[in-house]
Amino acid sequence: MLKQRVITALVLLAILLPALFYPSPAPFAIVVLVLMAAGAWEWARLNGCAMLASLAWGGVCVGLCGAAWWLGWLQQPLTTLWLVGGALWVLGSAAMLRAGVAGWPQIPAPLRLLGGLLALWLAWMAAVQARMVGINFLMSALALVWMADIAAYFAGRAFGLRFTKNRLAPSVSPGKSWEGVWGGGVGVLLLALLWVGADASLQTPVASLFTRLAGHGWHWLLLAVLLMTAMSVAGDLVESLIKRAAGVKDSSNLLPGHGGVLDRIDALLPTLPLAMMLYSLVQVSV
Repeated sequence: MLKQRVITALVLLAILLPALFYPSPAPFAIVVLVLMAAGAWEWARLNGCAMLASLAWGGVCVGLCGAAWWLGWLQQPLTTLWLVGGALWVLGSAAMLRAGVAGWPQIPAPLRLLGGLLALWLAWMAAVQARMVGINFLMSALALVWMADIAAYFAGRAFGLRFTKNRLAPSVSPGKSWEGVWGGGVGVLLLALLWVGADASLQTPVASLFTRLAGHGWHWLLLAVLLMTAMSVAGDLVESLIKRAAGVKDSSNLLPGHGGVLDRIDALLPTLPLAMMLYSLVQVSV
């Protein structure tokens, strides 16, 4: 299993890194589009669609993203879209987690399918626009999610249930604790402070998400870090809820040793649009 995980990770990096650092954002947009199309296929499968219908949903995802690209939306400020998308993620994930695993099948299947498709489309738009802002900006948004996950894991292992009696969401993801969430938040805050310092010392031409927020007050940086950390956890829990409702462990077997695409990007689906929402709000206030 470890060998598979390492090989898969190396293959993905060999594809993603050249696309990420290519002078034009187009190769990165294409690579991410392929991942989102695979995610749409997985989403349809998780919601009871047969193979052909699931492939069709993947094609629809490609069509939506391609249409937005062709229409020039990626070059336009999309403040309203990010505000609406961010609000829907916050309210929608809260409602889903409150309803629990039993509540997911009660939502009409067309609405579930459409919601997932829009979430993937929104994440693709956000990822590509973040790359167009700059690699440093995009990497800071991605690193936030990675740090939240890593710090939560180690904090949960070290302090899980030491200060609280209840798990975070036992019916959805029994292994997660509140201590892990708090540890993730602390880890992300430390990362943000280090990144702001690095931007200042290296005089980076494109400021990170953290530096842009800190420029409007440290309290805004703190609030944004807490919000995005919480939503990265929410994204992970929402996918876990859907997999439990579907009775599966992984979203697919597309990535040997890692599960499926959705298993790798679940926390990014809400956080990338939120990163662009914060960026847009900062730009408007300048």
